[in-house]
Amino acid sequence: MTEQTTHFGTNYRSLNDIRLRKAQLRTDLTKDSNKIAGLWNELVHKPKDKNTPTQRFSGAFNVGVNVLDGLILTWKLYRMFGGKHASGPFNNKFSLFKKKKK
Repeated sequence: MTEQTTHFGTNYRSLNDIRLRKAQLRTDLTKDSNKIAGLWNELVHKPKDKNTPTQRFSGAFNVGVNVLDGLILTWKLYRMFGGKHASGPFNNKFSLFKKKKK
């Protein structure tokens, strides 16, 4: 994150030197922690978009159309791969998803 200031061979001559080094390390850690927290918030939290009512309606309409499309696809696949065959008064006369006779 920030420049490395680790000194392995440093000789401290007094308690005051140790306290100064401790304060320096603490400020470095605080800076790094704040930077990491800021980057994490940018990564995880999306900024709220200010959508207009038209955009919200368009989004809801698109979701509804996709759900309907999924339901129709599911129904077609169900009928194609062994679903119940249509029964009732319109069985032979009219069917949207009728299997073709060979």
